[in-house]
Amino acid sequence: MSTFWDFFWLMVWMFFFITYLIVLFQVIVDLFRDHELNGWAKAAWVIALIFLPLLTTLAYLIFRGGGMGKRQMDAAYEARAETENYIRRVAGTSPAEQISHASALLKDGAISQAEFDRLKAKALA
Repeated sequence: MSTFWDFFWLMVWMFFFITYLIVLFQVIVDLFRDHELNGWAKAAWVIALIFLPLLTTLAYLIFRGGGMGKRQMDAAYEARAETENYIRRVAGTSPAEQISHASALLKDGAISQAEFDRLKAKALA
């Protein structure tokens, strides 16, 4: 019976330890994500996290925890906007726009019918 309970308590303590590590890393990420704190304040928080990790983590969550969610949402929105801009830049124009542009060039006489057919096939591929 003792081996089952030893294993059970080991799992309970591991759960709390892993939970603590997740919270600690979230605090560290938030600390460096925050642009309002100056370098000295960040250094003081990091030093306190090294020497008194549990107490400092709780203090950080109490005093600065309200802004953690806002900073995380801002970072997520910024990453999403950058991703959407990248996709728009890489994707370029739609096939319909490419064919329309090639058709305008054909009407202006800038390209021949063969070049138009090639551009159209490339846009549809």
